[in-house]
Amino acid sequence: FSFAFWKKNWGIQPVYGAQHPPLDPRLTKNFIKERSKVNSIPLKNKKASSFHEFARNTSDAWDIGDDEEEDFSSPSFQTLNSKVALATAAQVLENHSKLRVKPERSQSTTSDVPANHKVTKSSSDAQLSRNSSDTCLRNPLHKQQSLPLRPIIPLVARISDQNASGAPPMTVREKTRLEKFRQLLSSHNTDLDELRKCSWPGVPREVRPVTWRLLSGYLPANTERRKLTLQRKREEYFGFIEQYYDSRNEEHHQDTYRQIHIDIPRTNPLIPLFQQPLVQEIFERILFIWAIRHPASGYVQGINDLVTPFFVVFLSEYVEEDVENFDVTNLSQDMLRSIEADSFWCMSKLLDGIQDNYTFAQPGIQKKVKALEELVSRIDEQVHNHFRRYEVEYLQFAFRWMNNLLMRELPLRCTIRLWDTYQSEPEGFSHFHLYVCAAFLIKWRKEILDEEDFQGLLMLLQNLPTIHWGNEEIGLLLAEAYRLKYMFADAPNHYRR
Repeated sequence: FSFAFWKKNWGIQPVYGAQHPPLDPRLTKNFIKERSKVNSIPLKNKKASSFHEFARNTSDAWDIGDDEEEDFSSPSFQTLNSKVALATAAQVLENHSKLRVKPERSQSTTSDVPANHKVTKSSSDAQLSRNSSDTCLRNPLHKQQSLPLRPIIPLVARISDQNASGAPPMTVREKTRLEKFRQLLSSHNTDLDELRKCSWPGVPREVRPVTWRLLSGYLPANTERRKLTLQRKREEYFGFIEQYYDSRNEEHHQDTYRQIHIDIPRTNPLIPLFQQPLVQEIFERILFIWAIRHPASGYVQGINDLVTPFFVVFLSEYVEEDVENFDVTNLSQDMLRSIEADSFWCMSKLLDGIQDNYTFAQPGIQKKVKALEELVSRIDEQVHNHFRRYEVEYLQFAFRWMNNLLMRELPLRCTIRLWDTYQSEPEGFSHFHLYVCAAFLIKWRKEILDEEDFQGLLMLLQNLPTIHWGNEEIGLLLAEAYRLKYMFADAPNHYRR
């Protein structure tokens, strides 16, 4: 029962850019028509539509050919239902008025964004420079230039907050936390247990790169060993490039490379950074080398997403403006090589703990989805029965949650904050993620219970409204996930029927 078999027989494919999928007027028209009938049809006469019917009437959000593009200039893409337009306009005005009334809202959720929306020079570079003379990190840039044309980035795609006129000044508590991190990171032997404890509620962005290297197990705790370790691991990675990368054109690797080449442009399509050819080449090398070094799984769709948080965090060491628009050609070759190699090794460390998610038939994901179903049936039986009533299977929405670690459901800025905690938790990506998914699902219980047909439920669950989420919402989600873990992790029979 592999993902390929499931996709072939039931029609749902990974939804790229799930927050804002391209408008399909056929689906919109049918959805509006069906919703208008909800109040006029007695509930007892309504029959739960099947997943097969839904699949036949719903095209994938990125249902495009590999070698051709849709004609978006056709009339069908230019028509928009007036009800949808009016409803959307009203919602935008309402949201705008809320922002005007509560300007501190957007600021509070991005408390670790430096003033003037610029990335402050990360002290992790300074940490490394104090402890080593690695030439890859010895030449900090005074100011990097962003792309000449700065497109307006949709809120969902923003890595830093661009709504406020400036981030609030750092509080005394935040300054104290940052100093605590700096003391830990500069000590002769960093106390990793204490570092995990400090990192659980979030890592200040100034020290996030070096902290992530340590928490992932890539960088040693002993400061004297860090220089040689970085140098050796970076050379080892580029040795893999020289040894293996040319084989991408060989027949037995062509399918792997072709799939990677197709998936890379779909990775965070709303963020200009990831559409730059140089960045896409870096991602192709990272994913191809990982795939051929892990033949048990090879490359699976979804792994491409897991590179992006590491890439952004390690890039932030050198960027003084918003990362979304940054032109990586302004970086030196040594800097780009350091970012690429570090992203590869940290992603590899992550995947070492969840590789059964991507082996044949993806047994890890199927076990986690089943565990999620059992957990939800105990913590919120009403939601669980609601899914059963309308024939919604957990695999139909939670497969992507496990396969992509919720990266398609959350803005990238939220994923980075989430991973601060995942890397601080024992088995964070493999075990704690289950409780985060359960908390995430129950967060939308009102919206779920308001939907009274199969199609409405699937559309909701595949397009959950997290566009405005930031640190505050992720903090609450993690707190609820920790509560669930405390209740159920050591007593699994409590959620088994």
